[in-house]
Amino acid sequence: MTHCMDSQGLKHRGSSGHGRVSNTTPKEEPDLVIEVGGQKISVHKSVLAGKSDYFKARQSRDILKVKGLNYKTLTILIDYIYTSQMNVHKDNVVEVITGAKILQIPCAVQAAMDTISEQVTAENCYEILTIAKKQRLNELKETAYRFMSDNFLQILQDPAVYGRLTGSERDLVLKKRMEGKRSLMVAEINDENHMIYYFNEAANDWRPLTLMPEDINTKGCGICTMYNYLFVAGGIKGYGDKGKVSDKVFCYNPITNRWSEVRPLNQARSQLKLVSMEGNLYAIGGECLFTVEKYDPRTDRWTTVAPLPKGAFAVAHEATTCNGELYVSGGSLFYRLLKYDPKRDEWQECPYNNSRKKSTDMVALKSFIYRFDVNRDQGVTVFKYDTIVKMWHDCASQRQGSPMPFRCAVIGNCIYCVNKTQTLQFVVEEDGSYFVDEPLKPPLEAKGILFPFILSLPEKTDRLIITVDMRDGGHCLLLILTLHLHRQRHCILVHQNYIHFRWNPVFALQHCVTEAVAVRSV
Repeated sequence: MTHCMDSQGLKHRGSSGHGRVSNTTPKEEPDLVIEVGGQKISVHKSVLAGKSDYFKARQSRDILKVKGLNYKTLTILIDYIYTSQMNVHKDNVVEVITGAKILQIPCAVQAAMDTISEQVTAENCYEILTIAKKQRLNELKETAYRFMSDNFLQILQDPAVYGRLTGSERDLVLKKRMEGKRSLMVAEINDENHMIYYFNEAANDWRPLTLMPEDINTKGCGICTMYNYLFVAGGIKGYGDKGKVSDKVFCYNPITNRWSEVRPLNQARSQLKLVSMEGNLYAIGGECLFTVEKYDPRTDRWTTVAPLPKGAFAVAHEATTCNGELYVSGGSLFYRLLKYDPKRDEWQECPYNNSRKKSTDMVALKSFIYRFDVNRDQGVTVFKYDTIVKMWHDCASQRQGSPMPFRCAVIGNCIYCVNKTQTLQFVVEEDGSYFVDEPLKPPLEAKGILFPFILSLPEKTDRLIITVDMRDGGHCLLLILTLHLHRQRHCILVHQNYIHFRWNPVFALQHCVTEAVAVRSV
């Protein structure tokens, strides 16, 4: 708390803005009067000299006139020296940082940037970025870019922010969003559990990541990723005549660990396919449907595009994208391969595959489409379609007894084929393709159908499992908690008597879990 004197020179005790007095405040009376803008502030030389080279060099003076900053800014900086509390916001941050530089208080410059970094929102992030650029505050500028990256969809939909970024800035923001290790994940499609797991390569096992919201109808839904977000659309709740088809679309942000709901589909769909292509989502077909609609995240709108060709309504089908075009096959389409050209908004029939077997999934890698057929007698057979020369080729096969259908996801040159019994790895190389001998084990807790996808998780994140007694009369709690401590978001997942969470090592366990009976790193 500072001792202040008004323009008439009457001394009074001024508030620090936080109502606290620093333990380091000397008991002696103030021995320096600072004059600024016709007003006076009484302070202690030793306190100011300890933080400021400017005041340290002027300790011989009893009265000091300060130029280059106003009274309000000076009181904020002096309060900071006394209390270590920085009262800064976007409207005064320029004056405070400028004043801190004039008074040679480097820790105040850092404190101001740290404080304003915590105040960044979607509404003020561009303004703070502009301030950081003008003041050459690189750390604050990076904070603004990082916020835009972490909340990319929200920024993308705001022309007042995204529309004012340069092309290179847009590329930078998206590049930051895609940083981190690309991880294989699966969504568990089950009436009881809506869990998402990720594969930990170092430990060679699966870890729970998040629960899907209860409002998501996972049965018959479409799932895909775009801009390092997970999207889940459509689905059906209930069975038979009582089943209700959904038009809802949900979005998961792995960086903030938050779920949100986006614009619903124009048409409720079940058994649809959801794919992303060139910054748009496509919802293709569904039960008794041949319609297709496209979602533009910039406008937050779904629009109808060319429907599937006559006689080609798609149910339980596969879909993928390759070289800016969309391909659909399988399911009710059987061995037909259809291609959608977004520039012409039209569908074309592609050459048929020699196989007349039922396919289990289809994915794209480089300029090829890989189709996986599952046969009880022959095992797994892989065919590839060259989208350039428009020809099918036999690719590879694996003999195994009564293989179960699976879904596929691609990382690098490896196609992961996932079901609840195993995860096959199909490696594509220039001189040939092959299945890895040793399959990966599936998530042990998973009971439903597994839908694989790829997301990049933030790096330098430690995960722990804390075993606690959450049982109450034999019932298990199932909930998600969130902590905001030490400026880090700590995501806590309580599931089947376990608490799973990502944490900052400096964060004390007793702040969140007081009844832990065992702790183990995983």
